[in-house]
Amino acid sequence: MRKLSLRIRGRALGLTAALAVGAVALAGPATAAPVAAKGAHQRTQEALDGLVAAGMPGVAAQTSSPEGEWFGSAGHADTKTKTKRTDRDHIRAGSITKTFVTTVILQLEAEGKLRLDDSVERWLPGLLKGNGYDGNKVTLRQLLNHTSGIHDMVETPEWNAYMNGPGFLEHRYEYRSPEQIVAMGLKYPPYWAPGTAWHYSNTNFVIAGMVIEKVTGNAWAREAEKRIVKPLGLRQTTFPGTDPTMPAPHPVGYSKLYAANPGPEIYDATEYNPAWSGATGEMISTTGDLNRFFGALLGGRLFPKKQLDAMLTTVPAEDGTNNDVPFDYGLGLIVRSLPCGVKVYGHDGIVWGSLTSTAVTRDGKHALTFQINGDWLDSTKPYNDVFRGEFCPK
Repeated sequence: MRKLSLRIRGRALGLTAALAVGAVALAGPATAAPVAAKGAHQRTQEALDGLVAAGMPGVAAQTSSPEGEWFGSAGHADTKTKTKRTDRDHIRAGSITKTFVTTVILQLEAEGKLRLDDSVERWLPGLLKGNGYDGNKVTLRQLLNHTSGIHDMVETPEWNAYMNGPGFLEHRYEYRSPEQIVAMGLKYPPYWAPGTAWHYSNTNFVIAGMVIEKVTGNAWAREAEKRIVKPLGLRQTTFPGTDPTMPAPHPVGYSKLYAANPGPEIYDATEYNPAWSGATGEMISTTGDLNRFFGALLGGRLFPKKQLDAMLTTVPAEDGTNNDVPFDYGLGLIVRSLPCGVKVYGHDGIVWGSLTSTAVTRDGKHALTFQINGDWLDSTKPYNDVFRGEFCPK
């Protein structure tokens, strides 16, 4: 999953794979006329229209608050058939998966089955060894807040060859185990000593998923289903494993393949083997389910206050002010500081053909999730306009 909040385009920061071999370039998205929205969500709707005007194929957004729910959209789920986006659309949530994985680990800590300051060596002996790595010096907390220094497998030549540009078309249905994916990152030395700086690394969460399995004896996804999905009634949220398909209904996922110098061609990246993403970005969900999850999370319904306080303890994010909405990073959680003084808590998810973001107020009562079925933008401003429109008063 890519680090959306820092760079929409540029160096690869996400985890994914997929595209049909021999896929053909698609026509570019058509700009849709703005849709009027009355009352409190007018500025949110205007921001959705702005994303389509900026070249995105389509966007869907859903909010939840004490005043009720609202759904807005712009553009299309399919630019050929002109199918509209709906609140029933299944979406690839990308790195929002990280917040679910973090929740499981915090629940395990609350149950006394592990500690955030346990070393990786304690649970996965020998995994981090050599080439500048020492598993005794990297903690679970550092995995979850991206201060481990572990090299991001997405920032390697191997990943670029497999997953970007033409390589993506060739390898989308292939399988790599978590161990193979971690090894791709560990081939390169750490960015720095553990705990000394922040750097978003998808490798951290692949390892976190392996820790969950070691502690519980179950796959991380099964634990997330048992502990989060079923208790909250998230009926449209799934962890597809190696299944490349999407449940209906779903938008077409349009991609420029994250090539170093992308051209005008846009490809259908709807299907791929999500095991490439695994614990760092595998999840499929809906806007409504994600709002429900983050509302419960910030509302304190998923673990005790001690664990919620730990999740909300942030570190400065590298380049966190290098876009028009600065942010810090907690444990599997992005904390945005909007220009109106409001802070919102959530995560972004970027995989091939999908940009998703969720944000909720500190009390868990006002939530927003929106998803773009395209994976490129030249500026973060139209993206962040959606947050401003929803959470900042006029």
